[in-house]
Amino acid sequence: MNWKSRASQLKIDIPAIFLAMKDPETPPGAKLLAGLTVAYALSPVDLIPDFIPVLGYLDDLLLLPVLAAGAIALIPKPVMADCRARAAGMWAAGKPKKWYFALPILAVWFLLLIFIGKAVLF
Repeated sequence: MNWKSRASQLKIDIPAIFLAMKDPETPPGAKLLAGLTVAYALSPVDLIPDFIPVLGYLDDLLLLPVLAAGAIALIPKPVMADCRARAAGMWAAGKPKKWYFALPILAVWFLLLIFIGKAVLF
């Protein structure tokens, strides 16, 4: 598999991992790792900031696929196959237009800016 096909597969696997996380047949350990994987994929905060040349994207290129592979290995195969099938058609009607899903991310950034502002000014 080349890197382009792996990246396109990751676009299906991350929503599938999210769906598997909510499935009652998924074991608790797999749910924990799936939650960590989805949270890291959606998080605006990275281990290495993206504005640092080369290194900024290196954690996304390495850490996210490793987390996803670990979560997929722990999720039962029939559950993952069902979730992949549901995730493949998830974006058929276009991206969801629910703006309020961005509120937690905006809140994290707002709090981060407040902490940085207090540290710099005081």
